Amino acid sequence: MSVTTERAFQDASTPLLRSRRPPLALLLALLLSGCVEQPLPQRPITREDCLRAVKLEELPTALQQCDKVVAAFPKDPGPLNERFLLHTLAGNTTAACRDIARATALAAAVPKGKLDPILRQDLEVRQRSCSEDQPSPPVGSGAAPPAPATAP
Repeated sequence: MSVTTERAFQDASTPLLRSRRPPLALLLALLLSGCVEQPLPQRPITREDCLRAVKLEELPTALQQCDKVVAAFPKDPGPLNERFLLHTLAGNTTAACRDIARATALAAAVPKGKLDPILRQDLEVRQRSCSEDQPSPPVGSGAAPPAPATAP
């Protein structure tokens, strides 16, 4: 084959090859779009999320997270029990005692063998603590003074 014939063959095949090749810009765009980082899927809220990774300097954030857990599990006394701890750490004993009263009421509706015994004991101890923290009624108000505690 002569040089002229070879060059004619190459010149004739070049437009054919170019028409079958995707443009470089399209190829580059496809590569770059495939490299875009997708957001990670969010983990669903669980009952244990109230006290997961609590830091005292981020207590308001932990309380907000726990509020979401309580809202997600409104009939479960566990998250209320855990939020009691967060309210106590924040110095809000009124909110803490309100949570423990609600948790105790929910726990009372659960058959004894179905509720975690440690949770039941926590609720009893914390409910007692809230009862002891209540201020005494003013003198002369007609309310009976609290009964003295008896030794077991």
